Amino acid sequence: MSIQAINVRNQFKGKVREIIRGDVVSEIDVETPWGIVTSVITTRSVDDLGLVVGSDVVALVKSTEVSIAKL
Repeated sequence: MSIQAINVRNQFKGKVREIIRGDVVSEIDVETPWGIVTSVITTRSVDDLGLVVGSDVVALVKSTEVSIAKL
């Protein structure tokens, strides 16, 4: 999978540093060259994306929302 176009300007490539799983939502820490970016996403999305510590991702930041795309 590759991202060909997206309208979010603030994109930070990084690796998943830590996943704190919850029953419904999970906290994902992404280590980027500019520091740690944290996202709270559904645990189902963590599983669907196959996220594990070390996964290459892009943190997409728009206002107060941080989304994750697996590379």
